[in-house]
Amino acid sequence: MSDTNPDGTTPPAQPAPPAYGAPDAPPPPASTPYGTSPESAPAYPAPPAYGSAPAYGSAPAYGSAPAYGGAAYGGYAPSKTNTLAIVSLISSLVGLFLIPFIGSVAGVITGHMSLGQIKRTGEQGRGLALAGTIIGYVGLAFAVLGMLLFFAFLPLLLSGVSTTS
Repeated sequence: MSDTNPDGTTPPAQPAPPAYGAPDAPPPPASTPYGTSPESAPAYPAPPAYGSAPAYGSAPAYGSAPAYGGAAYGGYAPSKTNTLAIVSLISSLVGLFLIPFIGSVAGVITGHMSLGQIKRTGEQGRGLALAGTIIGYVGLAFAVLGMLLFFAFLPLLLSGVSTTS
């Protein structure tokens, strides 16, 4: 066969194929909305509106659930409470009600240690540490006041005891 037409002329050159990914022609719509003709229907369907519901049968794109103990709703994990702050509050309360001097001293010392740790690490429990420190100081004040009153009234108590011979 030859590259010429039956009348002896050469055929026109074929147009170059379109670039990769470019459509030849818009695809025909699958169906037209009620009351419109195929000619007046848009060539491409309108993109879904921002925030619209997913297509029927597809799973919603919510992401995965957070792992147990992982970051919660705000994107950060809740920070833990300082252990020494809890120890400070408990030992100060024990010093106030059960073991007057020793518990209060332990509460004051651990309270100051926990306040330093909280400032350095950013943990929770500053209120507990402050409460433990304050209650510890109040317990120490009561213990010192009790000892002062005891020694102030000791001579009066001793003079009331009579020695009979």
